[in-house]
Amino acid sequence: MAHVELSLSEAFVPAARASTEPESDNVGQWSSTVSRADEPCLLIDADTRVVAISTAGCELLCLGEPDRLIGRPLLDGGLRLLDFTANRGELTEAEIDKIPPLLALSSGRLARGLLRVQAATANSSDATVDAISTPVLTDGTVAGSLTFFSEV
Repeated sequence: MAHVELSLSEAFVPAARASTEPESDNVGQWSSTVSRADEPCLLIDADTRVVAISTAGCELLCLGEPDRLIGRPLLDGGLRLLDFTANRGELTEAEIDKIPPLLALSSGRLARGLLRVQAATANSSDATVDAISTPVLTDGTVAGSLTFFSEV
């Protein structure tokens, strides 16, 4: 018979820290993390404007340089999403509302799905990415969404 021993120790309570950054809300804090991340990720605000995107995220989504996307609406920044049919048509507005970054905004819940991203050049093949999005809250309300991508 297995023997399990349990011990209790004092709980570690981190010291409170006050942010000196002008944007100390949740979106502002995630923004600096996403900007420096090695992983493909994206942060948008409640108005779907790109707040931050990693360099790896730009490469995976065929979007060019991160600096040219910041402040622009996600779908006006060059992101071209295609359906999974043989015709490779662009997504309709109803389908666009169901992509994980936007679904996390509207539902306030985790969202996951596959996206087919149009290649940057005609010679390249389209990319299929798995997207996992979570809403980012500020004062209990959805202020944005954070999405991580993985090539499939």
